[in-house]
Amino acid sequence: MSSMSSGLMETTVKEVPLMSRGKVRDIYDLGEELLFVATDRVSAFDVVFNQPIPDKGKVLTGLSAFWFDYTKDIVRNHFLSADVSDLPTDLARYRDELEGRFMLVKKGKVLPVECIVRGYLAGGGWAQYKESGAVSGVRLPAGLLNSSRLPEPIFTPTTKADAGHDLPITVSQMADLIGKDLTDEIIAKSLQLYAAASRRAEERGIIIADTKFEFAMIDGILHVVDEILTPDSSRFWAADTYEAGRSQDSFDKQYLRDYLESLGWDKTPPPPVLPEHVISSTRTRYLEAYRRIVGRELC
Repeated sequence: MSSMSSGLMETTVKEVPLMSRGKVRDIYDLGEELLFVATDRVSAFDVVFNQPIPDKGKVLTGLSAFWFDYTKDIVRNHFLSADVSDLPTDLARYRDELEGRFMLVKKGKVLPVECIVRGYLAGGGWAQYKESGAVSGVRLPAGLLNSSRLPEPIFTPTTKADAGHDLPITVSQMADLIGKDLTDEIIAKSLQLYAAASRRAEERGIIIADTKFEFAMIDGILHVVDEILTPDSSRFWAADTYEAGRSQDSFDKQYLRDYLESLGWDKTPPPPVLPEHVISSTRTRYLEAYRRIVGRELC
């Protein structure tokens, strides 16, 4: 295991094959199941930084496990366990390193689309709207502002790129990729997931402005997979200071993105070195998102 500044940057579990090393997760093949390990790596603008955000991986894992349980009656999910006692016996020596940041999950065939639900206008959606009055082909009312609440949540899919940026597509293009019936099911489930999570979060002072879901087919049945409703895959805003027409106080990666935008960095590797106060403030935001939504401090 490789750590830096008390954050975990990379794992090496030698007893089982490494299936992939993503921007944040190391995924190992256990045969019938997968071992997902969320490191403390952080990426912005598709560039992975050389410094960790301590405890970030534990926040992502803890929130995902919470939401998978919270939404299990809406749609099935791939989550099996995050209990170290369920790790294979030959991985027992990694228990301390993995505790709090791993999930055992079902294997499945991941669908080639990112499923984004937007309840508010922000980020790439705001940029599209300013240009065309629509987001991913969904026409919106005139006169909306940055961070405006939408009349109702909208579903705006993108491609799922192995490298580089995901690109917006229309629902019709998504149906061409995976079929209309499956597209209709995914849209319905995505909107239900967003509605249920938004109610929970707003009760705890967080607006989920938008979020991204991934789905897979497991034994012929649709499952939501990967991570779900975390500060890496969502925009979490402070409800008590929300005001349309400006950027919002957030409990997600936006603070880091805003800092990087201020540098004039060209968003290509190598990444700039993050000052300690940016690392610390990003970590604080992630921990606060966990505390508010789950209702307790991260152990």
